[in-house]
Amino acid sequence: MPAVVRNYAQDNSRSKSSKSWTKKKQKSVKVQIRGPMSVRELASAAGIPQDSIYELILERELNLKLEPDTVLKVPLVKSILDELLMDYIVRKEKLVIPKISKDVSRQAPTIAANLVPRPAVVTIMGHVDHGKTTLLDSLRKTSVAAQEAGGITQHIGAFQGLSNNSCSRKGGISIISRSVLFYLMPLSESAREANHIPGHTGTRRFKAMRERGANITDIVVLVVAADDGVMEQTKESIKYAQNANVPLIVAINKCDKPDADPDFTKRDLLSNDIILEEFGGNVQAVEISALKSLHLDDLTDAIITQAEIQELKADRSGPVEAVIVESRVDKGKGSIATAIIQRGTLEKGAVLVAGDVMCRVRTLHNERGQTVKSAGPSIPVEITGWKGNPSAGDVVLQVESEQRAREVLKWRQEVEKEQTLEEESTIISKKAEEHQLAYRTKKAMERAMNWREVRVRRAQERYSRVKESFRSGDPELNIVIKGDVDGSVEAILDVLSTYGAHHQCKLEILRFGVGVISDKDVELAHGFQGIVYGFNVDVSREGQQYADENQVPIKHHSIIYKFVEDLKDELSVRIPPKDVHEVVGEATVIQPFDISVGKKKVPVAGCRVNKGQLVLNGRFKLLRNNKSLHEGMLDSLKHHKDDVAMVTKEMECGVMFQEPLDYLPGDTILCYEVRQEQQTVDWDLDF
Repeated sequence: MPAVVRNYAQDNSRSKSSKSWTKKKQKSVKVQIRGPMSVRELASAAGIPQDSIYELILERELNLKLEPDTVLKVPLVKSILDELLMDYIVRKEKLVIPKISKDVSRQAPTIAANLVPRPAVVTIMGHVDHGKTTLLDSLRKTSVAAQEAGGITQHIGAFQGLSNNSCSRKGGISIISRSVLFYLMPLSESAREANHIPGHTGTRRFKAMRERGANITDIVVLVVAADDGVMEQTKESIKYAQNANVPLIVAINKCDKPDADPDFTKRDLLSNDIILEEFGGNVQAVEISALKSLHLDDLTDAIITQAEIQELKADRSGPVEAVIVESRVDKGKGSIATAIIQRGTLEKGAVLVAGDVMCRVRTLHNERGQTVKSAGPSIPVEITGWKGNPSAGDVVLQVESEQRAREVLKWRQEVEKEQTLEEESTIISKKAEEHQLAYRTKKAMERAMNWREVRVRRAQERYSRVKESFRSGDPELNIVIKGDVDGSVEAILDVLSTYGAHHQCKLEILRFGVGVISDKDVELAHGFQGIVYGFNVDVSREGQQYADENQVPIKHHSIIYKFVEDLKDELSVRIPPKDVHEVVGEATVIQPFDISVGKKKVPVAGCRVNKGQLVLNGRFKLLRNNKSLHEGMLDSLKHHKDDVAMVTKEMECGVMFQEPLDYLPGDTILCYEVRQEQQTVDWDLDF
């Protein structure tokens, strides 16, 4: 019989007749479970005191209040009744009718008769400084590379253009580059599009941006420098293209340089599973010089040929489907999103949903800021009218009305809330199991103690809880991040996700978003003694005023790696300096001996200084076989019979520590100084 039932029987039975009545009653009781029950209801139905129910609850749930009106869930009620060896009947549960989804999804593939040729989306990838942006400059006759902060492409945008020799081949080029759309008017019905992906960071930098480019593309142009070969981000780009099952065209760049070796680069690609056509594979390779515009016609011909082989088509009718490439907040226009249309034709007045944001299209703009009436498949376009800021990579779907859009967003919010609650419930259940196990272990230990030991233990636990209630003194840095576009913020968060030195200094992101730095951002940073970082954004007048009055630091950056260097400095400053032992001198024990101090014999080490000098006021170590036996201060330092403050190399001396020690010939005595050295946070980003 369980302990609770046994105790209850002992407490309430002073005669054999009453004890047998209790057992008989328990066997005959059959409790009806009609759903969650309060402690009072369960005790009454089971016929036992509420205190016994409380003890059984504590063995299972530590977070429940021990009150008569506390409601117990059905699984807990069943567990308690099983412990009491009681039968029970569970009321038949109601049939749960699954909710009908109110979400909107992509349309089923259309029939072949509705498909018309569309431009190809081409993504340009490659390692840092291999010439991706310069290649774009040459293709569209602009100088974006010179305008980029730090020579690094920070954003993704789009433009559309056409090669000079492709009129008869129905080809054009659209290239996603910076946050502004660059458009070169095509001379025929179709065009080619390309995503230019930023490349100036370490192995994982801008990972989400590259993956997004690979997932919405039809062709990948892999730029490899002829004087550098295959590098880390080249391999990363190859992996993305292969995972997305997208055909590759290799552009071997910088062939005009004296140290260029295209043949070596081709062999290097072969070792990375890129088999070029000249080696019997199906990957085209073109030797170019983007800087001097050499052989760019051959590259555009290769792209056009690959696009024609794929015979890309799309449905221009029906609801619009698109992908957000970039989003930002404009002071006059509000939220603006750059999207590539994948299906349908987008027009002014269309109602769209993307993630948890809706939009009634107010205007459509091309890369020159000109208003356009519509945009078809594979065409990049800027969309205004968003009621919020969509995230880069979100799928854009058209719905019939704003009412339907609100219905979709409400449904998505409910689904997200349910998922969050489910995740939290799982975490809570796991924590409850851990608490329950700890409670049972604690109870088992207390049973082996007498009441005095239990009392002392509980007093110690109360004291430790009081200490834990005080704020930890561990170093930490709290930051608020605001960026000009969603892609910048996403790239920054991707970099920060690699931070793993929380044991040195905790890094907490209080808030991140797109737009100007507001007074609310500054106020939040001030509350946590944090820093506000702005990436290509300004500070509102109210925000600057609040920062000046409360001395809240606001830092501005336009280059991601400069931002990270600044952040590393701020983290390092908060780490306490460490003590560094700098050896000043070294001596070897030649002969230990004793001297009389009063009536006591005190051991002294007779030494010869081998290196540097021994200083009386310094710190000392006694080493034996390279193991430290003692650290401390000296009581005296003598040369012959004279007390001295210092002895130097080749001098003999007598060394006596403040504590009596046993010395052996051959022991080493080190004199050292302690200086504090500022630590650096252990966060290597390969910049």
